[in-house]
Amino acid sequence: MTNKERYQRAFSALHASGEMMEVKNMKNTKKHYVRRAVAVCAAAALAVALAGVAYAADVGGIRRTVQVWIHGDQTDAVLDIQGGEYTLTYEDSQGQPRSQGGGGLAIEQDGSVRDLTEEEIVEHLDSPDVVYGEDGSVTVWWRGKGLDITDKFENGVCYVQIKDGGETKYVTVKLHNGYAWSDAAYVSPDRFNF
Repeated sequence: MTNKERYQRAFSALHASGEMMEVKNMKNTKKHYVRRAVAVCAAAALAVALAGVAYAADVGGIRRTVQVWIHGDQTDAVLDIQGGEYTLTYEDSQGQPRSQGGGGLAIEQDGSVRDLTEEEIVEHLDSPDVVYGEDGSVTVWWRGKGLDITDKFENGVCYVQIKDGGETKYVTVKLHNGYAWSDAAYVSPDRFNF
């Protein structure tokens, strides 16, 4: 008799109980759950990665919260910049939502044209502002300081020097026809609003 036959004869009388079969089935089930959990985790990681790619593909826009001076009041606002253009969204003094926009292009010395950078747009937002009141008054505002220039126009033009700390802005205002400012000197009125 061979060893194989002896093992068959010795163990032929033994039968696996139902408990043994159940343990075996649980073992296979756990393996199945582990595979399923790994697949679910991989799918979740893929979804998060794709969401990040979709967010990054937002045409390179920049969005941030900034503090700006609007009509003499320092205000928290949301600044959205898309390709040289911006939208500034804020609440006015009565809590009403407001927005304003702008932007533009810069012309380099070699004649090439480019979108304004984020820094240039933020600098523009920190520039002086001219406000025409319903009563006919004209006020130049910059960083919370207002200067009434209603009676200072000569031939429809007013030159204003406004200071804040160590900074000075030279503002040229054309009555109801725009304004320009510089850090160095007054801008000639024939150089803007052609």
